[in-house]
Amino acid sequence: MGTLLHFKQLYLEAFENCRPNYVVLFLKGYAIFCAVLLAMALYAFLFRVITGFDF
Repeated sequence: MGTLLHFKQLYLEAFENCRPNYVVLFLKGYAIFCAVLLAMALYAFLFRVITGFDF
């Protein structure tokens, strides 16, 4: 759990004094988009492994 809190702290510090605000919003949205894509890729990989599909 401490690792997740550390990543949260790093994420918040990265945007602390960043200007202009529209760039901050874009980068935060992009970070969330990348996290969603990574989660989908991991889900697809694990689904293929569990159901026994050939690669």
